[in-house]
Parts: sequence; structure tokens; C-alpha cells
Amino acid sequence: MSLNRVSSLETFAPLLTENRSRRSSDASTRARKISFNPLPSSWDPPALEQIQAVGAFEVPRWKRTLQVVVAVIYCLFAAGIVFGYAAIKPVLKREGAYRDVCRVDPNDEDAIGEDTCVEIHLNFMFTAAAVATNVAALPIGAILDRYGPRVCGLLGALCLAIGALCMSFENQLPFDGLLFGYLFLALGGPFTYISSFQLSNAFPKNSGLILALLTGAFDASSALFLVYRIIYEHTNETFGHQSFFLAYLVVPAAIAVIQLVLMPAQSYKTVGELVEEIEEPIPADMEPYDDQIDEETALLHEEERQHRAEVVSGIQELLGTTKADKQARKEERKNEISGVWGVMHAYTAWEQIKSPWFILICLFTVVQMTRINYFVATIRVQYTYLLSSPALAERVNDFFDLALPLGGILSIPFIGAILDRTSTLTVLVTLVATATTIGILGIIPHSLLAAYANICLFVLYRPFYYTAVSDYSAKVFGFRTFGKVYGTIICLAGLFNFSQSGLDYLLHETFNGDPVPVNVGLMAAGLLIGVVMVMFVGVQSRGIKRKLLEEEARGAFAYGGNGTGTTSTASTREWTAN
Repeated sequence: MSLNRVSSLETFAPLLTENRSRRSSDASTRARKISFNPLPSSWDPPALEQIQAVGAFEVPRWKRTLQVVVAVIYCLFAAGIVFGYAAIKPVLKREGAYRDVCRVDPNDEDAIGEDTCVEIHLNFMFTAAAVATNVAALPIGAILDRYGPRVCGLLGALCLAIGALCMSFENQLPFDGLLFGYLFLALGGPFTYISSFQLSNAFPKNSGLILALLTGAFDASSALFLVYRIIYEHTNETFGHQSFFLAYLVVPAAIAVIQLVLMPAQSYKTVGELVEEIEEPIPADMEPYDDQIDEETALLHEEERQHRAEVVSGIQELLGTTKADKQARKEERKNEISGVWGVMHAYTAWEQIKSPWFILICLFTVVQMTRINYFVATIRVQYTYLLSSPALAERVNDFFDLALPLGGILSIPFIGAILDRTSTLTVLVTLVATATTIGILGIIPHSLLAAYANICLFVLYRPFYYTAVSDYSAKVFGFRTFGKVYGTIICLAGLFNFSQSGLDYLLHETFNGDPVPVNVGLMAAGLLIGVVMVMFVGVQSRGIKRKLLEEEARGAFAYGGNGTGTTSTASTREWTAN
């Protein structure tokens, strides 16, 4: 899982001049509140009122700055720690995890080996956590929209605390403490992480930087277990996982205190909402009627007008009007480069989900997410077989533990540049080609160079892939249905990750530890779906471009060559129909 890097002209729509591009669709250029709720608004209980957003200009600058800094720090310790599984797995195995349930009867010839049993149990622990991380986005979005970021942060702290306690006292619990503990650690991550997204609106002119910092914190958080493993080894294995997770309770306790003392109870208003507030007309009862009002009413109206003037001044200072207009044109240019922006914006969520645009990216995401998490869970086992050396496999595993968080951080600026400057078709071709290359490198035996190259490419591909999927969803489907559509993609892909248990069994029992057959199967499935998706998007993008040129030619003729006007909803539907 990674940060949803989404960009849209919607946020800056009210700032555009009248002479905007014809490529901007009516359906997507209205200012609206970006919702994290994947459920239709009609499903919300009417008895409960959503918590109101607050303008960033109403909060002191020092406090907003401190909120951003603190959020980045606690995301570093909580957002995605479960993805450091490859680092903590050897520690748990040395501590005797699942040995009590994996004792093998020597007289049972059909029983799987003890090491294989432990491996499968630990991998299932990670699989359940990975699934929970993705599926949790559905309810967390609804909770965030209804109750605000503070409630989300407190729930995240509670989940982290429960997870740490279960992991620490797993031997004394009547249920599988490791499984449930890791599951709650996984749930705590997105609660704290997703609720921090809205802080990008605390400084609208620097929102990209704030999102990049949060993304980096998420990716770097997987290094926490690496640091713990190093401490564990340097203390001669005396600092066991029970002591570590008891010490980790400081993190959820600190998050809870920070949420109550410092962090906002309400989300900050988006740029679109702030601009709407500026452009809101003066109420009729505030208009002066000198012959009809008394002195007291006149004073009240004057105070209201002064307050409104202060609000407008604060918003303008926060946004910077010239920069906002420049950013609007920049966003519009990026949407035009995409080649598919707005193609499904005019459709309902259900119509979008039934379309090939959704089905293909969803299938591709299912396969790639399974490949990614399966590789994270089995990297040491795979390279023990491929390199025919447990010692070399351990070296590769150690390199991977360090490269995974670093790759996520280093890739941030490159991901933004690629997505902003290339078409969606080019991005998809890059995804498919890179995934295939990783698959080929992952089946080359007796080559340490291939192993390191595979890891380097993998750690860069992982954040690029997750970000590209969210970027595709925003550009193709739009923000109006983003929560429902993107949430459904990630949820389905997460649920399919349960297939990793079957892949584990195939790896250990059917193929006797040989990872090549499973890797080839996953690579072939991804390549097949990817090629079909690229062909479909390529054909559709050419059709869209042709339709746009025809629309512009007709518009130029109809309006005397001035090229003004907007693309209609009917035209948008016609693009996909053809």
C-alpha cells in the first residue's frame, strides 16, 4: 500500500479564467469536497451529522507546522510497519514462533515438515495483515468523513496498542496472538496514515511537499523491524520480541496524546472549498437599506462585513491567487498529456465498475499486489533455492530489508515527474515492462547479480505501481467516484491476497522449495492481462484524441475560430462508445 497520489483540475476549477481548454469536462470542473468515503452518500445515516471542516487560515501557522512535523514522525513509526515483515520474520522464527502448533509426529509420513509448517503460519500472518491494510481503507474513509481525523487517529492508536500487547503476550493468550497482533498492527497503520492526508490542506501552496513527506514516512516505516532485528542480534538475542513490543506501546500512547492535545478534530478545508467561500455572494440581509434599519442592526451588519473581509483576506494569503491560477493551468496541461483524462467522469460508479477501464486495471492490480506481497513474504526461501546457499540468501534478505524503505523514499520525485510528464498509456507500458523484467530476474538461478538487480528494480517498482494505479483511477474515473472505485480495486486485490497461502503450499510441498514455477505463473498472468490492458487503452486514447480534434474543429467553425466552449457530457460518453 502506498499514498494515493492523485491530482485533478477540480481543486482549482473556480480559479480558472473563462478561456479554459475544451478538454476540461463539465462533470469534473466543479469545486467539490474530496471525500475519502468509498460508500455512497445516500447510505450515510441521516441522524448523524458530519463533522465540519475548518479553514487553515483560522489556525496559527506555528500550530499547523507542528501538526505536519509530528504527523510525519508518528507515521514513520506506525504507518506501514507490517511491511517490514521480511526483517522480523527471522527473529520470530528464532524465538520459536508456532513451534507448539507445528510439532510433527515422526510416524506420520504425510505430515508436512516442521519448518514448512512454521513458514506457512508466519506467511499467513503477513498475508492477513496485508489484506487488512487494503480492505481497511473502505471503513476508514467513511469514519474519517463522518467523525474527523482525530477519531481516526485515536482508533489507530488503540489498534496499535492492542496489536503490540497481543504480539508481546502471544504465548499466554488462548488464541493465535501473533496472527491477531500483526493484524491489529496492520489496522492501526492506515487509521493513523489516511487521517494525516488532510494535513496537505494546512499549507495549500506546499501540499505536494507534505504528501511527499507522508509518503516517505510510510515507506520508511517498514525499516522499524529492521532496526529491531539489528538490536536483537547485537544483544545476543536477549532483547526478544516480547520486550520490543512492550516498549513499542510508547508509540500508540504518544499518538493518542498528540491527537487530543495538538491535532485538529476537523479536517482542513480543500482549496476548492476555500475558493467557494471567497466567491460566496453577500447574503441579502446584509445589504444596506439605510431607511429601514436601526443603529444596532447596522452595527451588527458592519461587524459581519468586517469578519467576512478578514476571512477573504486570510484565504487569499493562504492560497496566493497568482500561484493558484498558474497551478490550475499546470494541472490542466497534465490532464491533457494523460490522453485519457475525463473519459469516464460522466458515468455513475456502477457504470464505471462494469467498464473495461475498471475490469482490466483491477485484474492487473490483483495479480501485481499478490506478486509483491508474495515476494516480500518468501524472499529468503526463494533465494535459498535459487542461490543454493542459505548464507547468500541471508545476505540478499538483509539487502532487501534496507532497500525496501530506501527505494520508497528515493522514488518519490521520479514518480511525480513520470506521471506528470507522460501519458497514461506510456505509464501502463512501463508498468507491464518493468513487472515482466522483475519476473525474469526472479527466476535466474546461481546469480547474485541478478538477485540484487531484481531487488533494486522491485523496491523502485512497488511505490511506482501503487501510485500509478491511484493516478489512473483519478484521471479515468474522477474524484466524484474515486473513493468507491479505487477502494473497490484495492479491496478486491487485498482479498485475493489470501491466495498466498495456496502459493506457499505449492512452493514448499508441490515444488519442493523451487520458486520458479509459481513465479513464472504469476509473471505470465500479469503479462497477459497487462498486454490486453495496454492494447485497450491505446485504442481508446487514439479514439479520444480523434474525437477531441473533431470537436475542436467543429467548435472553431461554430464560434468563428475562437475555439471557446466546453466538451459536453454527451461527447464524453461518445468517446467510450466509439
